[in-house]
Amino acid sequence: MKRRNFLRTTFGAGALAALGDLGFLSQLPPVSAAEAKLEPRMVRLHSEIEPLVRLLENTPRERVLEEVASKIKRGTTYREVLAALLLAGVRNIQPRPVGFKFHAVLVVNSAHLASLSSSDADRWLPIFWAIDQFKSSQARDVEQGDWTMPPVDEAAVPKSHKAKQAFVVAMDNWDEAAADAAIVGLVRTAGANEIFEILCRYGVRDFREIGHKEIYVVNSFRTLEAIGWHHAEPVLRSLAFALLDRDGAKVNPSKSDLPADRPFRRNVENVKQIRAGWLDGESSAEATVEMLQAIRAGSSIDTSELTVKLLNRGVAPASLFDALFVGAGELLMQSPGILSLHASTFTNATHYAFRHATNDETRRMLLVQNAAFMPLFRGNAKDKGIRIDKLEAVPLKSAGAEAIEDIFSDLSKDRLSASRKVLGFLQGGSDPKLFFDAARRLIFLKGRDSHDYKFSSAVIEDCQHLAPPWRDRFLAASVFNLRGSGDSDNELVKRSRAALGS
Repeated sequence: MKRRNFLRTTFGAGALAALGDLGFLSQLPPVSAAEAKLEPRMVRLHSEIEPLVRLLENTPRERVLEEVASKIKRGTTYREVLAALLLAGVRNIQPRPVGFKFHAVLVVNSAHLASLSSSDADRWLPIFWAIDQFKSSQARDVEQGDWTMPPVDEAAVPKSHKAKQAFVVAMDNWDEAAADAAIVGLVRTAGANEIFEILCRYGVRDFREIGHKEIYVVNSFRTLEAIGWHHAEPVLRSLAFALLDRDGAKVNPSKSDLPADRPFRRNVENVKQIRAGWLDGESSAEATVEMLQAIRAGSSIDTSELTVKLLNRGVAPASLFDALFVGAGELLMQSPGILSLHASTFTNATHYAFRHATNDETRRMLLVQNAAFMPLFRGNAKDKGIRIDKLEAVPLKSAGAEAIEDIFSDLSKDRLSASRKVLGFLQGGSDPKLFFDAARRLIFLKGRDSHDYKFSSAVIEDCQHLAPPWRDRFLAASVFNLRGSGDSDNELVKRSRAALGS
């Protein structure tokens, strides 16, 4: 996108009225924010959603958007499309590793969040992108063996009064067959909140898959909230299978002492040392900086023990999460890439679980494990001396939309310069919504990867939970994984326009 066209396309009144390059989406009905025969070896879904799932599964990639658009025009709802997309992914894509091609499933909630935050007329585009992502991942899954979720072994499903204990024992022993049967027993008889409490703890149990396990726990439950709990059984079977991924280890982790499991085993004891009333602490910017310094140079042991120490000192958990958020941002500034990016998306998932869990011990474990994993996201990256709390703001010569245009133009050429301009923009009192809207629109137009949606949705959600001075710096760091106005357009907009006959 040329610099002189950026404002008109992204912010101009005419562009908003005509939807600019996204005008073809007006052929579909706007979506409000509120709103087949199977092989024996394949798990069956609810009859009302099965035909739409089969359409996604069986339609060639080059035709699927057109077919879905046709369904929507005839009355298929946003919620039905979202449900079919998630269920097609969990039935057709092996959740091991919990990443790579499986991002077609992990990204569904992020696409949904992007949709909810968009105007009604734009709201279909992230979902269309996710459908295309599913078809790409489905093809890779076929190349790698064509995994399909089988029917459950009904004879092995435990009775309601035994299901929870059977599932916990199976997960503790890394017993895949027993866990698959037990999760079905739980879904059929227990409540969603009870099951979430159990699974979010297993999501942070080990560092295999660089945080994707907890990301999958949270994203699956969030999507089920949107599409309905009656779709939970196949989704949570896929999730339990993913949580038991050993990342190639030949030995059973329950009978071994593997590096990925050590933080959790230490922290089972550490969390017992946290004082009663730990949730009633006081905000402390000094404690945030102290934790940030540990993330920069400490070990998992250091960050775990410091978390317990600060909580016992009377520091509020929110101040520690401030450090985890901005620490993840600094890791991205130091070494942009897959490992550092997931420090942010993992912290987003863990923070969501922390806010929605009710069990005191589980909440302690989520916070302490999040802290323990931060040095692991640092990896072997060289310290470039970039310090998020020392970043100097650059005052902008313009304001409002023109300032945003300057930032996102600079982002394609010099991310550190763009970061300083973001800080100047926010510290000058400008509305961060302008930044969010531009970032989201550029993801729509130029995003190529699931991480574009996952990361941007996480950042936009998380910034509201930080203390204001840290929020500004957190958003300034985000440009290290956002799209600039000078980046090349993706092909989805062109493909969607053609599919819709525009």
